[in-house]
Amino acid sequence: MKTKIIFSSIAVITILGMINFKTLKNVFSLKNKHFEMSTKQTPKGSLYGFTVNGIDGKPISLEQYKGKKVVIINVASKCGFTPQYADWQKFHEKNGDKIVVLGFPANDFMGQEPGSNTEISGFCQKNYGVTFQMFEKVDVTGNTQHKLFQWLSKKDQNGWNDKSPSWNFCKYLINEKGELTHFFESNIKPSNAEFTKAIGA
Repeated sequence: MKTKIIFSSIAVITILGMINFKTLKNVFSLKNKHFEMSTKQTPKGSLYGFTVNGIDGKPISLEQYKGKKVVIINVASKCGFTPQYADWQKFHEKNGDKIVVLGFPANDFMGQEPGSNTEISGFCQKNYGVTFQMFEKVDVTGNTQHKLFQWLSKKDQNGWNDKSPSWNFCKYLINEKGELTHFFESNIKPSNAEFTKAIGA
């Protein structure tokens, strides 16, 4: 009788041990899933929620770019990268029907964009024949950072990226759904292999 009780007790303990192990395993798996989900933040809105003044002062809803990729560039007129205006103008002429280039003048770095919006517009047209959309001069870093650039450079808003422009001519690539997909540093031109891959060229 005692032997049966002992064997029964061992069997119960074994079964309970298996159940507990299985439960712990499931809990551990659930924790992992929760952790993975918690690291993938959901973007707050999209590019299409912004309306920004063009360089002529007229408001432009970025919703009009739905269905197209968008390249946003913080530009300056007195920078070593300023000649990129020509590169992006050529890119715009070739790809403007499906990939939009938007230029945002900013004076954030070494005072390299000191002019007024009228002066900037004249400079771009005279020197580089710029026809892609240009916007009013804005702050792209710091406490007065424009709301669009806050969205572009804050992970809790765009879902993944925390890089603000580090210098003039940084690029943000947005997909056809208005979601930020890539950030590129100042030296990246349209011919760069990483950029061409990102746009699917």
